[in-house]
Parts: sequence; structure tokens; C-alpha cells
Amino acid sequence: MSLVLGTSRSRCKLFDRRGQIVAAVERGHRQVLPAPGRVEHDPAELWANIAAIIPQTIAGAGIDARQVVSMGIANQREAIIVWDRRTGETVGNAIGWADTRAGGLLAQRAGSGLRELVRRRCGLPLSPYFSASRIAWVMEQHPQLRDAAEQGLVLAGTLDSWLLWRLTGGPQGGVHATDVTNASRTMLMNLETLDWDAELLREFDIPAAMLPRILASTGHFGTERGTGIPITALLGDQQAALFGQACFGAGEAKCTYGTGAALLMNTGRVAVRSDHGLLTTVAYQIEGQPVHYALEGSIGPAGGLVDWIRQMGMIDSPPAIETLAGSVPDSADCHVIPGFAGLFAPHWESSARGAIVGLTGYVTKAHLARAVLEAIAWQTKSVVDAVDADFQPEIETLRIDGAMAANNLLMQLVADALERPVVRPSVSASISRGAAYAAGLSATYWSDPKALHRNIKPAGRWEPTPATSARADTYRTWQAMVAMLSKDPHQLAENVVET
Repeated sequence: MSLVLGTSRSRCKLFDRRGQIVAAVERGHRQVLPAPGRVEHDPAELWANIAAIIPQTIAGAGIDARQVVSMGIANQREAIIVWDRRTGETVGNAIGWADTRAGGLLAQRAGSGLRELVRRRCGLPLSPYFSASRIAWVMEQHPQLRDAAEQGLVLAGTLDSWLLWRLTGGPQGGVHATDVTNASRTMLMNLETLDWDAELLREFDIPAAMLPRILASTGHFGTERGTGIPITALLGDQQAALFGQACFGAGEAKCTYGTGAALLMNTGRVAVRSDHGLLTTVAYQIEGQPVHYALEGSIGPAGGLVDWIRQMGMIDSPPAIETLAGSVPDSADCHVIPGFAGLFAPHWESSARGAIVGLTGYVTKAHLARAVLEAIAWQTKSVVDAVDADFQPEIETLRIDGAMAANNLLMQLVADALERPVVRPSVSASISRGAAYAAGLSATYWSDPKALHRNIKPAGRWEPTPATSARADTYRTWQAMVAMLSKDPHQLAENVVET
């Protein structure tokens, strides 16, 4: 069984030995947007959804909970929550991965050498995208919590650790732990020691006692109190997708297109340091085995862009964008720069904002819809180009998944942008499947990773159409606009004419 706490939905899915979905239940939750740059979730709503979908999934399969071998958890990674160990009460809402409120806090500390320290110890840029800045912000806003935090009475962590704590008993003995994949996204875990880094804890002024234990991605984390199901895997959602695509070999890569998008490539047991704006992160660690690392390009909004188009009234539902965008042959030189929460990899400019450029009276909503899909494809290309520059051999075929992988036009645009094949598996819910695979391996439901490879069946493949000079020119123009936006968004309109 897998339990996925995502950006906009919580999902519970039950898999059989062939990796097929037997039963599935999901519920949406709100993104609370109290101010520009702030993205939150109501913990009570999250917990109510999770508590409901586990028994509903079991009932939907027509089985008893005792027939479920184990459960794996995957989660949106950089979101954080702070809570009281004694009561379970949270300190405000959960703060989401797209929240940029801690940018000012980081700017105050960046001059102390923190930027280089984080890059060297964690393989990450100093950015409000990562969890430590949010925990530090909460502690700065609530100084009265510090004494309790230093005694381990106030806890903090990514959503996997909060969910594990709640599922295993909460105030009545709940387990406070996380895994190496989630911990590697905090700017607090040392990639070499796989433990919290004492110097970074001092720099961010975060008490070690409030943080969870860091464990391997598989193992016995505890037992879900309501059903008695063992919890045997924790993974960040994108690492779960890598696992679910069976990318166990160095050089194998996947890109997940959800609310945001992320491309991960397994680099094996070597933590490759990027010179091109990528993240060095943990891919996974099977209990008792060495850790596997990955290079990652966090692409930012993907499905979030499509949802924005829907909110603007241009389409009735996300799938409708494919028909609308497919009604025109190009974007009529209209370009979308998706800086809703700053620019992510490979630029890492948190102060940047989104823009639409190249508007003329000829541009229709169909051209704008196509420009949105092209922006997702160009973002993917910029990340793949960076991966190719950092690691050899180059990615031969990109495995894709996520809700937007069902958009055939987008997948063709991605294949054309990359000039290499794109492959979609028959079960595109790779995050859910990866969490279940990791849990099943830990519980010996599957004997070894080779059995998981056999379950991966391709269902769609897109070959790139021949490259054209027009396509290359469009990408250069898009890159130039992104570069200008990342330097000074106010200068973008002035410079577009020259470009």
C-alpha cells in the first residue's frame, strides 16, 4: 500500500504483486494563500483526509487490513510543519514548498558564508525553496517556543515525519523520524554523514532536539495504529517516482509532471556536485545498503501553470488545454516565463516573477495555452542540458509520469525540445507505485529490484520530430527572456524588443 501526501491531493493506493493498482482513493485539499508568496495547508484538513482514505482503500479492495503486507509513505518534500509533542497541536499551518516567505531571512544570513557552506555540505543552493529556512522563520516568529524545542517538546519536520508521528500514535508514543531523501532537502543534512550537520543547525538557529531521526528509506518505521499495517518505507515524492520507474542504475532518469515538475537522474553511489545549477540529492537508501544519490532539476510550476489557465477561465478542466493548444500550430511568438514562486533550476532566482511576453492582437487564448505547454517543455530542456553537462553518458531516453504525462501534445513538445525519446509507463502513478515498491521490498513482498523491473510496461513513446532552425530560435528567445527576468524582472519589457 502507498500513502501519498501531495501538493493538492492525498492518495492511498493498493498494489498487487504485478504492480497493478487494486484499489485507490484520493481526496483534494486546499492550498491556503494568505498573501503573495505564501502557500500553506491546513493540518486538520490534511489529517482528516489521510485518516479517511486508508480504511476506504482497504474496503474498496474487499479485503481485511491484515492482508496488507506493508505501507509506504511519499510526500511533497520541502513543506514543513511544527507541532507540540505533548498535544499534537500545530504551530500554525503547514508551510508549502512553493512558499517564499523566508527569502528575507536568508538574505540576512547569506553574507556569512552560509551559501557556500550549504552548497558544500548539502549539495543545494541557499534558497527559501528548502525546509530549513521555513523552520527558522517559524522559530523566529515564535521565540517563546525555543525552550520547549530544545527539550524536544516542540517538534519540526517535513510532512512525512509529521504524518508518521500521527499514524504511529501521536502524543501516545508516535515515532518522530524521517528518511534520507526528505532530510536531504532541508539544507541541514550532511550528504556525506547522512546526519544533521551541527554547524548548519547553528547557522539556522534550529535546535537538534526538535528534528526527527534520519533513517534509511526502507525499514520498520512503526505500525499504523488504526489498521495495524507496518510502515516500512518513507520517500520524498520525486525520489518515490524514481523508484517507481525502476531507475536503479546510474544514468537512468525520470521527470514527473505534477503541480510542479522535477527531473531526477540516478548517479549511483557517487554524489555528483553540479556546476550547472542542479541539486545533488539522495535518490534512496535501502536498509543495510549504501546510499544512492541523484542529480535533480526542480522545474517549478507545470500542472500549476495549467491550473492557472483554468482559474483564468480559458479552459474548464486541465485536460482541456491539450485540445485548445493543439488547435494552433505554434504560439505566435508568445512566451510564458513561469516564475510564480521565483525561478527554480538551473537559475535559482527566488525574487523573479512570472511574465507573458510577445503579446500582439493576433494572439488568442489558444496561442497562450500552447505557450504554457511550450514553457514546460523548455524548462525540461534547460534542466536536461544541465544534467548532460554535469554527468556522462547523456540521458538516452526520458521516462515520464505524473498527471500531465497524459497530455500527448505536451509529451511530443518535450520529445522535440530534448531531441530524444520520451516514454510513459502503463501505470503513470509512479510516486504511489514507488512508495509501495519500497515498502514491499522492505517487507520481502518482492524479492529484489529485478522483480520490479519486470512490472514496468511502456504504454506510450514519443519520438522527436526533425529539428528545425525555427525551434532552436524559439528556445534561444525563451532563454534570453528567462535570463533577463532572473536578473531584473522590471527590465524584461524594455529588453524584449532588442531580443
